[in-house]
Amino acid sequence: MQAAKGYKGMGMEGGIARWYAKLTRKSLPEFEALAQRMAANLSPGARVLEVAPGPGYFAIELAKLGKFEITGLDISNTFVEIARRNAQQQHVTVDFQQGNASQMPFADASFDLIVCRAAFKNFSEPVRALAEMRRVLRPGGKALIIDLRRDTPQREIDNYIDAMDTGSLNTIFMKWTFRFMLLKRAYTREEFEKMIAESGWQKYNIGEAPVGFEITLEK
Repeated sequence: MQAAKGYKGMGMEGGIARWYAKLTRKSLPEFEALAQRMAANLSPGARVLEVAPGPGYFAIELAKLGKFEITGLDISNTFVEIARRNAQQQHVTVDFQQGNASQMPFADASFDLIVCRAAFKNFSEPVRALAEMRRVLRPGGKALIIDLRRDTPQREIDNYIDAMDTGSLNTIFMKWTFRFMLLKRAYTREEFEKMIAESGWQKYNIGEAPVGFEITLEK
């Protein structure tokens, strides 16, 4: 059975991917903080997968903090090229690959930790992606999904975007994108719980994150 197109809407290739990479670089402190939090619970040699890493900022920051085996899987060829270049410039080793979250090119029980940040809502087969995360995770391993919540009030989103200080035109465009595209793709708590159950996970916790969820799943 072949996986369907791996993403909703327009793909992140070419100029739009390069624009996104430049924009999200302004959030580097968030990636650094997340990397520090994840590294604190990892043993040397731990294998980590970031699903949809985009420009690769989180994976690269994590690679700076310890001797981990880190892989990034993104469906965008442009993002893979950008992430590889970023890793080279930062003198760290991360294996960035092109591939679909719903049909991962990895063996069962390959990773100790999986992270997916700000991308899950864009997957065209979310239940299948969750099942794949579970398949490639080792027993006792954890997966972390951080993403937008569909019922987040618009004022909270506007405040979050304003704080990013990306410039007036980018701010206007981002607010429009959140309101008319990203919120429509995002999920409620109840929808996430249903998908988690359908994909075979039994241990999980759904916590709060800025404008969204932080979901921890344990195999």
